[in-house]
Amino acid sequence: MGGVIVSHQALTRIGQAPARPVSIVPARPFEIASWYGAWHHGRPTASGEPFDMTALTAAHRWLPLGACVEVINLGNGRRVSVRVNDRGPYVPGRSIDLSRRAAQELGMVDEGLARVRIRTAGACAT
Repeated sequence: MGGVIVSHQALTRIGQAPARPVSIVPARPFEIASWYGAWHHGRPTASGEPFDMTALTAAHRWLPLGACVEVINLGNGRRVSVRVNDRGPYVPGRSIDLSRRAAQELGMVDEGLARVRIRTAGACAT
């Protein structure tokens, strides 16, 4: 299930964020994040909203759409909170795809990939 173990309560309803914070326990010491931007900008996401590369959003294979996730870049300590609004990544070994803005916040745009830790934090504030 994507390299992490999560409490089954987090997945009670598809498309609904967990009612309380959920701890994700990595099955390995880190996860791999990538980012996507201009080519996807304006295209529909799994949530139905258009992808906005300037928003703090992410794609994840199984976390509920609308869940708020904190992503920590283990290489530089920078962190960002993003809202899951899409599905992916579809490249083996990657755990989360970030918007370009989220990747900028983490300082990983030039590298393209980063070792990260992912923590869910319930529903995002809008």
